[in-house]
Amino acid sequence: MEIESKNQSSTSGKNLTNKAVQKMGYLIKLLPTGTVFFFRFLNPLFTHNGQCHTVNKVFTGILIVNCAFSCFITTFIDSYVGSDGLVHYGIATIAGLWPSPASELVDLKKFKIRIGDFVVAFCSQIVFAVVSLLDADTIQCYYPSLETNQNLFVMLLPPVVGILASAVFFYFGRKRNGIGYPASPTTSQDFL
Repeated sequence: MEIESKNQSSTSGKNLTNKAVQKMGYLIKLLPTGTVFFFRFLNPLFTHNGQCHTVNKVFTGILIVNCAFSCFITTFIDSYVGSDGLVHYGIATIAGLWPSPASELVDLKKFKIRIGDFVVAFCSQIVFAVVSLLDADTIQCYYPSLETNQNLFVMLLPPVVGILASAVFFYFGRKRNGIGYPASPTTSQDFL
């Protein structure tokens, strides 16, 4: 009897984790792919597959903060095709895109930073926080009682954040073409 309840408990715990991971798959589409891949690759190593010691928790925390910073900063990266025919990348600033080599034929002022960039950056931070903090290894490392209690929070938060983030991204849009996206057009089209 006792063995059956333990087996059912571990099976339902795995089902909860699997469902949460499926829901997080939708959120990952809203984040920079390289950053998420980097996190998903290193997190099991840093958390020791959820069996953490203090040093694992510190390194995992550093990993999460660095990946979150990467999600934030990549929101402001844009690209253009320079006068040399090559794709150049830069960070959007108040004055335009910086640095800007081979930009004689490109109006860099159209790449100015906008309020929508900050909204998208903030939203990507929230999405990454949900993805990283509700990762199965992170849960087992930092707050193992959350998984064993089969908290409804773990299942509901990813889709709710995904819906809200999708609405924000739809409204503000991601108008920047960062690393891994085609270069921004170099014509005189206006960026909104």
